[in-house]
Amino acid sequence: MTTVYNGNGHSNGHGNGSQERNQERYIVEDLENLTFSVHRKVFVSPEILFDEERRIFDKCWIYVGHASELKQPNDFRTRQVAGRPVIFTRDKQGTVRALLNVCRHRGALVCREREGNARQFYCIYHGWSYNTDGSIKGIPGDDAYPPNFDKKSKGLVPVPRLEHYKDFYFVNFDKDAPDLHTYLAGAKDYIDLVVDQSPSGRMEIISGVQEYDIKANWKLLVENSVDDYHLVTTHSTWLNYMRNSGVNITPAKGHMLPTKGFGIDLGNGHLTTDNPNYRGRPVAKWISVYGEEAKADIDAIRKELVTRLGEQRAARVADTNRNLCVFPNLVINDGSSVTVRNFYPVAPDRMRVTAWALGPVEETEAQRARRLHAFLTFYGPGGFATPDDVAALELAQQGYAAWREVPWTDLSRGMGNSQEQLATDEGHLRVFWRKWSELVEGKAA
Repeated sequence: MTTVYNGNGHSNGHGNGSQERNQERYIVEDLENLTFSVHRKVFVSPEILFDEERRIFDKCWIYVGHASELKQPNDFRTRQVAGRPVIFTRDKQGTVRALLNVCRHRGALVCREREGNARQFYCIYHGWSYNTDGSIKGIPGDDAYPPNFDKKSKGLVPVPRLEHYKDFYFVNFDKDAPDLHTYLAGAKDYIDLVVDQSPSGRMEIISGVQEYDIKANWKLLVENSVDDYHLVTTHSTWLNYMRNSGVNITPAKGHMLPTKGFGIDLGNGHLTTDNPNYRGRPVAKWISVYGEEAKADIDAIRKELVTRLGEQRAARVADTNRNLCVFPNLVINDGSSVTVRNFYPVAPDRMRVTAWALGPVEETEAQRARRLHAFLTFYGPGGFATPDDVAALELAQQGYAAWREVPWTDLSRGMGNSQEQLATDEGHLRVFWRKWSELVEGKAA
């Protein structure tokens, strides 16, 4: 049976194979012939990006920030969320808020700094000012307004929905959307594995941020983030570095990677890879990449995990790696370090990426240094992985200029594996595309 998702939002139980109709289709999943194809128009079309903005980014829960970024009352961070300017702030009473960074008078930004601590937000255009809870503070010359002018109603507008899970805050611009807890579905279990690394259950964003643009469609980074198939070829330099550091990364029998990992569907378009450790986690069993002097400290971390969580859960936390994608555009890489990576489209062929390191609040200076070293060595813009990935994605985007002549991307790898999907298969990538089709094309999952 062939399932067709086309640009008009209709699905059919079978295809007629005509070249004319093929040009309309975005997704074709053929269960009889075990093929899954994505039309490359979805990576280049401004019209499709417009549909994504309305049907995905306006309807889904979009990551805005972590509570640890707002340590003190009146702390703030300004962010772009689903194309809107937002102030992510903790007001003077300590409540976390997300306010639209738009003056109620003439629409100028009222907070121009990236981050800081402020007792008020002030519009330089006409001087309207606002408290950090969003309420109006002052309007110059307000006696000139009519008697029925309701000054109190002129505060900053909050986002329609703001909810959090384990200190990860998300915004939703659809007031009727399901709650965040329901939306996250199985992704919560993998967030829990991240948070369990802290003895107190408190993780924090480490000071410093990575920001860069990639000249490629945003959906390519979703694919890349959970695609273990590309590791051996794209990241051969890093693999050689690990071998030279004494890490055994010889492919397991019958597999491309040293261990047998899986790609997992977590529901609602969320997905993850789940691999036994081979990357050198600073909370895992000691490996030589961290040096002999780190062995005792890493052993102590592991002992604390076992005491607090038990052997089985401690092994789950410490000895497995995972790249978690929360649909549509949040990736938590929990490997050699914990990286929180958020990205959004600027144009069909360009995305903006922001990434932070995340770690337990209890870490010592030496433990934090190892974590940041791992973060920068692999995931940093100058590290082993990210420049390779950026080059690969930009080359793909350049190739899509020929989308009319070479219209289809194949994501069929692993479709013949009925029992399990390996991390080097593409079953978890197909999870993303089915959800994408459901929302953009109106096809029920």
